[in-house]
Amino acid sequence: MPEARFAPDTKVRQLVDALGDRGRDALRRHGYDLGEGFVDVLSQYQTLAHAARTERVRDLAGLLDELNADG
Repeated sequence: MPEARFAPDTKVRQLVDALGDRGRDALRRHGYDLGEGFVDVLSQYQTLAHAARTERVRDLAGLLDELNADG
């Protein structure tokens, strides 16, 4: 089984840098709105786990499954 590329401790910025629009779209589908230009510096360095705890991301496990799926 391949090692997961993204985990709860992945920072939002790392995800967006790695996946571009695919990552942005996945975040949006799970409730995380990056906004225009992604200018909120603090949220860029927020982990996915922290975003889930603060209810900025819905269904963290589903998001991670989607992000780590081949595609």
